[in-house]
Amino acid sequence: MTTVTRRNKWKIWFDVIYALFVREIRIGFNDKFGISWAVINPVIFILVLSFFRGRLDGGETHGIPTFVFMAYGLIIIQVFLQTFAAGAGAIQKNTALFAFRQVQPLSAILAACFFEVLVKIFVILGLILAMYFLDIELIARDPLRIIIYFFSIWLFALGMGMIFGLMVMYVPEVKKIQTLITRPLFFISGVFFSLQDFPSSYWHVLNWNPILHAIELARYAAYPEYGHAGVSFGYLAMAVIITLFLALIVYQVFWKQAISR
Repeated sequence: MTTVTRRNKWKIWFDVIYALFVREIRIGFNDKFGISWAVINPVIFILVLSFFRGRLDGGETHGIPTFVFMAYGLIIIQVFLQTFAAGAGAIQKNTALFAFRQVQPLSAILAACFFEVLVKIFVILGLILAMYFLDIELIARDPLRIIIYFFSIWLFALGMGMIFGLMVMYVPEVKKIQTLITRPLFFISGVFFSLQDFPSSYWHVLNWNPILHAIELARYAAYPEYGHAGVSFGYLAMAVIITLFLALIVYQVFWKQAISR
């Protein structure tokens, strides 16, 4: 006699997210280069930018090796930009799957964003390997804090992606606004500079940006002598909590109407 196994809602939800996550992996790595290009591309990018920046400051930036200085900035900004883009596009990309009752937009968003975490882990491992061959000492005085800042930005991007993903279902032109917002972030988030490079009277022009706080705090966690003047984990945490709260409210109110459009 066949036994019917009943699964609770959480188990079903987990299985759906896992299936969508595996699907993201297959789609993302189905070309000839696969994950190797996702790792090699940013590593080469950081090496080239570090070389030019090192020529200007002698290979050290505010007490941090220029390669490490640039690496923290580029990794965190890429975590935000790529997770934001993945979350914002997940609903539209998986519209056909929502015909199945078990598949909901939140599952698709989480799977797409978890995939970006997987890619960034491999990128970080690639950077550590590059540092080894370049004979750059790997120092992380407070690795737990670095991980917290990394995932804080990931959560911030997830919330932003959820909001924009739902907005796009109603107004497709929102994609243009998304592009308009994200392009300047690469240059105003402290990737190429430190807040310490500017007089404190001008810090308010830049430190409204939570990504800048995450990058500067990550550098400080690795090298305490770097300092963390002008940035605050409290501000970063507040930005993440408010964004996630708004995202969940928007999702709860609009997700059913969004997928039926």
